[in-house]
Amino acid sequence: MSNEELGIGVIRHIKGSVVIADNMRGARVREVVLVGEEELTGEIVRIEGDTAVIQIYETTTGMSPGEPVKRTGEPLSVELGPGLLGQVLDGLGRPLEKIAEMTGSFIERGIRLPTLPRDRKWEFKPLVKKGDRLEPGSVIGEVPEGAITHRIMVPPNLRRVEVVDVVPEGTYQIEDVIATLREDSREIELKMYHKWPVRVPRPFKEYLGATELLVTGQRVIDTFFPISKGGTAAIPGGFGTGKTVTLHQISKWADADVVVYVGCGERGNEMTDLLLHFPKLVDPRTGAPLMRRSILIANTSNMPVPAREASIFVGITYAEYYRDMGYHVVLTADSTSRWAEALRELSSRLEEIPSERGYPAYLPDFIAAFYERGGKVRTLGGDGRVGSVSIIGAVSPSGGDLNEPVTQHTIRYVGTFWALDTTLAFKRHFPAINWLQSFSKYVDNVRKWWIRQVEMDMYAPREEAMTILQESSRLEEIASVVGESALSDENRLIILVGELIREGFLVQNAYHEVDTYCSPRKQVLILKTLLEFYKKVKPLVDAGVPFTEIEKMEVIGDLGRLKFLEEDRVEEAIKNIMEKLEKEISLVKRVVI
Repeated sequence: MSNEELGIGVIRHIKGSVVIADNMRGARVREVVLVGEEELTGEIVRIEGDTAVIQIYETTTGMSPGEPVKRTGEPLSVELGPGLLGQVLDGLGRPLEKIAEMTGSFIERGIRLPTLPRDRKWEFKPLVKKGDRLEPGSVIGEVPEGAITHRIMVPPNLRRVEVVDVVPEGTYQIEDVIATLREDSREIELKMYHKWPVRVPRPFKEYLGATELLVTGQRVIDTFFPISKGGTAAIPGGFGTGKTVTLHQISKWADADVVVYVGCGERGNEMTDLLLHFPKLVDPRTGAPLMRRSILIANTSNMPVPAREASIFVGITYAEYYRDMGYHVVLTADSTSRWAEALRELSSRLEEIPSERGYPAYLPDFIAAFYERGGKVRTLGGDGRVGSVSIIGAVSPSGGDLNEPVTQHTIRYVGTFWALDTTLAFKRHFPAINWLQSFSKYVDNVRKWWIRQVEMDMYAPREEAMTILQESSRLEEIASVVGESALSDENRLIILVGELIREGFLVQNAYHEVDTYCSPRKQVLILKTLLEFYKKVKPLVDAGVPFTEIEKMEVIGDLGRLKFLEEDRVEEAIKNIMEKLEKEISLVKRVVI
């Protein structure tokens, strides 16, 4: 229906990013409207009779009462089809590169451009023929896109259909009709893309368990606080604790087919750094630019605040789309705190009764609705495709206070919690994930994966190392009061081994050529070697060997350098270290005992 058929409302009142419009009878909540003479994009958030309360996703400066409000009859939706990978989009899915070509460095109000390029041609290969019966999610054809094969699917909002006609293999634009389908008695012309409302989760056939490790190459994550494919994680921390660098590392090294990075309200310089360096990164799996399998959504702190709220749902919809093709997707959101602040601003504009710290009472429901869209699933289509969306949300609590509402509500809905510690960051311990405050609910789930893929069980070494780290932290607190020399030699050994695990395993240099990524097998070898050192040295201390003789061992320095060795050199180096350790143990026994 046209705007005239839907009816045109009139602005009555403007309050910041919220507009109240009359003559909106028949409008629906979450319907997109075009507001004012410049036709700014807005979304109806409340209906009272024929009066609508509208959230505007652009600045309302200069708008005045009496200007028109045009209905579109559609919810906030995004285009899904070839051309998404490699793009940099704003919070509403508009291509920033195209906008820059048209308007320069600043986005003009009211500008609307399609997300997918209309002039680009794609090589389409049909996989169905006339007369085939298809169901929602069935693959009609394939298109090479970036580092993957893009699968053109029957939209999930259709029922069983029959193929009336399909184009032959060739080159087409996304607006070209590639197939005609018959649903009951009506015929549907299918293009290479379709639209989907961002607030509606895309359907799937079956939810699968979280049993496969999402390999990130970061030792403290994979070994101590893992996330599974289809899992959810939160990474809270104050300014300077390394949230952004950790997210960049996960985006680069994660064992995923597609990466969706949502910069939601963070500082412009951080997003600029990402936009400058991300396109230069090389995908370690393919050798091609990492951008060929990535989508970047840039909605920085100097952009309209309401668009932050939409950007999260735009990003998760893109992730679900590639999941439906049978791919594993990682979505990183930096940060959900800024998203929550957008909800708080809208709530205050609507004069709703606030909850803790001014956040709306429905904040937990929105956080849950976001994270529950992650998961590993069997997709629609009947061919057994399996895909996943792993969600990693950064949280930026004021002053690093992890007791604030956004962090506390997030803890309830995620499976992994990586708590960044300001004290560790000041000590140059990165990733600054505090092993005493963090947790993972996926440890037991991925245990069989370690045994199957790495042929080693990480559960026992992890538990042993965690015990040592916890005891070491306790003893260090005591030593800070009474002095380390007042501790027993046995306790001083625990502190030494705890420090070895921290410096030789947990600390990882994102900018080191080798240490930036550590394979699961290498992680197992390093951690077991560190624990083996403890097992071999502890009997010496129990036998009365002074701790001062233990800390002189040259092998301690060799253990700390294992992480910097190439993987094909690690096993030989460990063998040499163990031989050297045996010699040093024999020497100590002869001299002391």
